[in-house]
Amino acid sequence: MTSNAISNWHLVVETRDIARLTTLLADNVVFHSPVVHTPQVGKAAARLYLAAALGVFFNESFRYVREIISDQDAVLEFAVEIDGISVNGVDMITWDADGRIVDFKVMLRPLKAINLIHQKMAAMLQKAK
Repeated sequence: MTSNAISNWHLVVETRDIARLTTLLADNVVFHSPVVHTPQVGKAAARLYLAAALGVFFNESFRYVREIISDQDAVLEFAVEIDGISVNGVDMITWDADGRIVDFKVMLRPLKAINLIHQKMAAMLQKAK
């Protein structure tokens, strides 16, 4: 399932097809945002945050620059430029035996990028409500 889980995530990123998240995320998935203190539990919450992230992060400059993958975990390092600010981060993804994501954690740097992402994600999430 290793290649399927990550391949399916890459397909979501490439197509920006939010509908694919429905089958990719486990019902009890936990999403850890770099700008929200509490973990977001459940498919609906994770889907909301990941959909907003697709709108904020995934422009023409977004690219994964390194991937470290094991049997049920992956760390995908990414780089993107947003509003002239270079953002560097990692997606830490864990999936179950069926290839559904059960834990998704995003970590970012530098502080200037975190502040920018906080503003942009808040605006995207406000639109979604």
